[in-house]
Amino acid sequence: MITLYNTLSGTKEPLVPLHPGEVRIYVCGPTPYAEAHVGHARPAVVWDVLKRHFRYRGLQVRHVQNFTDIDDKIIQRAREEGQDPAALAGRHIREYLAALDALGVEPADFYPRVTEHIPLIEAFIQGLVDRGYAYAAGGDVYFRVARKADYGKLSHRSPAELAAGARVAPEPNKEAPADFALWKGSEADEPGWDSPWGRGRPGWHIECSAMSRAYLGDRFDLHGGGLDLIFPHHENEIAQSEALTGQPPVSIWVHNGLVTMDEVKMSKSLGNGVSLGELLARYPAHVLRTYLVSVHYRSPLAFSEEGLAAWGRAVERVARLWEEVAGARFGVSMPEEPWGEQLWTFPERMAAALDDDFNTPQALAELFELVRDGFRLLGELEGADNLTARSLLRRALSTANGIFGILPLQAREAVPGVPENGLARRLARWREEARQARNWELADAIRQQLEAAGWEVQDLPEGTRIRRRSNRPAEGADDGEAR
Repeated sequence: MITLYNTLSGTKEPLVPLHPGEVRIYVCGPTPYAEAHVGHARPAVVWDVLKRHFRYRGLQVRHVQNFTDIDDKIIQRAREEGQDPAALAGRHIREYLAALDALGVEPADFYPRVTEHIPLIEAFIQGLVDRGYAYAAGGDVYFRVARKADYGKLSHRSPAELAAGARVAPEPNKEAPADFALWKGSEADEPGWDSPWGRGRPGWHIECSAMSRAYLGDRFDLHGGGLDLIFPHHENEIAQSEALTGQPPVSIWVHNGLVTMDEVKMSKSLGNGVSLGELLARYPAHVLRTYLVSVHYRSPLAFSEEGLAAWGRAVERVARLWEEVAGARFGVSMPEEPWGEQLWTFPERMAAALDDDFNTPQALAELFELVRDGFRLLGELEGADNLTARSLLRRALSTANGIFGILPLQAREAVPGVPENGLARRLARWREEARQARNWELADAIRQQLEAAGWEVQDLPEGTRIRRRSNRPAEGADDGEAR
């Protein structure tokens, strides 16, 4: 049983997927107005390792991560640099995704951008207006916080406490200071879209409620983000989504601790972010990615290059043991000796640690203990026992690497027993679900992603069919036709 700490309830809860065998995840992505730093990489790596563990446990994963590609900060930075806001955001999105690829982070299934979903967001806002939870005022639209009696339940504070602690800009058109913007009127020199309330753009919070619902449904399993997003962003998401649908949008709210430097949060606005690109130029990717999960995901990570270098020395021992056993054969059974059971049961001990609220420090401690004992056993055992130990060590390290990505890129192997992602097939299936639900916008978005990846999409009476757009079949599980 996998358990995760639910910020909403304040307790660890079992993960019981709403759709049996499939975990649906939405994670808030960055606002791309500047270069990505280590603080942006940590949640991406946390969710990458979590997804790999879910699949190791036999679960499929549907993962959505958004980009807030229109925002006041983007507009301001574009003015300072003399750029178009869309071009600025697009450049930083490409840089961010390239850095994640270098870190070995598997892509999300969908990367929706706000600017590509304006009609969907407008429809969500209109639904709130129709239900009396929102009101238009002077070209803006605000959410009536007072209508939600349980507002503040995620951050476990009363509305009065939240209002007192929040920096609320004076807005003469608001009914109450705590009301937050769903739609913001745009100035003549700012990006904007026509709407029933005038030309403008979405507020920050509404985008995630609208896009998570479009891609994952009214209810989904896990919503992720940094601790700094609990209030106001995720608090407002809950209020909006429940006001529209009448039900909780998320089963478990998962928040990761922040990356700090000298006990101060690392952030672009404070100017203390350590460039992700620069670090990847100086340190191996597998060292940096595992350093980011070397402490528990809910705890802060006190970043220092000294700590990263020390971590690299520890990880180097894993790679050295791998070099010793990489040529060993698979397929041996568990020996009766105590050392045989110890090596044989390592994958389950590691997985059990991850089952318990994603305890990566314990799982990595199991790995480093295995490495220490592995070197000792290879020096002590002889003959057939030595060959068996090598085989079991290869199996153990391969499994650990498949989840953590702790070996250098050239040494990585797939996780034994974990099925291939089959992403194209899953996208085709989800597109057919969207078509049956008459969610044409989502169906079109999936078509665009498939076509961009080199697939031809056909809508046939028996369902969505995809075919590689090439003269020869591509290698891998998705060769040829698929449905």
